[in-house]
Amino acid sequence: MPKKPLLALLCLGVSLVIASAAQKPYIVFVTGDHEYSSERSMPALAAELEKKFGFHTKVLYATRPDGTRDESYERNIPGLEELKKADLAVFFLRWRQLPKEQMALIDDYFKSGKPLMGFRTTSHSFNYPANDPLVKWNAFGEFAFGTPPGWGAAGHSHYGHLSSTDVSIIESEKDHPLLKGVADHFHVRSWLYHVLPKYPAAGSTPVLTGTAVNPDRTAIPNPIAWTFKTQWGARSFYTSMGHPEDFSVEPFQRLVVNAVFWSLGKNPPAKWPGKLDINVTYEKSKK
Repeated sequence: MPKKPLLALLCLGVSLVIASAAQKPYIVFVTGDHEYSSERSMPALAAELEKKFGFHTKVLYATRPDGTRDESYERNIPGLEELKKADLAVFFLRWRQLPKEQMALIDDYFKSGKPLMGFRTTSHSFNYPANDPLVKWNAFGEFAFGTPPGWGAAGHSHYGHLSSTDVSIIESEKDHPLLKGVADHFHVRSWLYHVLPKYPAAGSTPVLTGTAVNPDRTAIPNPIAWTFKTQWGARSFYTSMGHPEDFSVEPFQRLVVNAVFWSLGKNPPAKWPGKLDINVTYEKSKK
């Protein structure tokens, strides 16, 4: 074969590969928590989203100045520049104190109006001192996901580490795309977060409710997953589930995958590939 046609074919092949990669929605996971092993559950979820559903993903980690990954180090998550390219940002954070340069990248993402998802302690992602210029970010959960503005605010609490949660679909939302294929009732290890009566914030749409099992005090059912629309018009999904053992529960897996598709403005997958390979054990906090 003449060299020019061969070169043209090679160039065409490379172009097709690049175009194919460009067409895949890009999901950036921002991790860093002291208790729920998001640095292990989020990569496992990302890998399944790539392998089973064709997404392109990147996971960012809490990292010490010497380059060592350490979820207990609260002041650095390198790579947040990736948010500039992201089609969806997924947050699983707890009590971070990131520098202003990194918070500016998160701020830019929010103001872009692109969608976001949050798990569990993302409701209290940041914990700046009262005199810090970034203290407003302690209410991150409220303006990003419609959660209470930080742990303890507006009665934000839980029902004890020895409890777990029975989850039920809210009947009025049974046809919501988030719930396609999700069992009407299932059980997760997460202890239930108390957010009522002021939250979820106005404009939220709860789709699942949780009932505490073996609570350490008198408990009432609380919303456990909902949608929200940010002030910048972004689609937002939050769930207070996220204990590492939750990710091995198939109805929860389906909810999360549906949420990814919904956040990106896509229909849930027409065919479910079966239980995902996400098996992460719970480890006590280092703090």
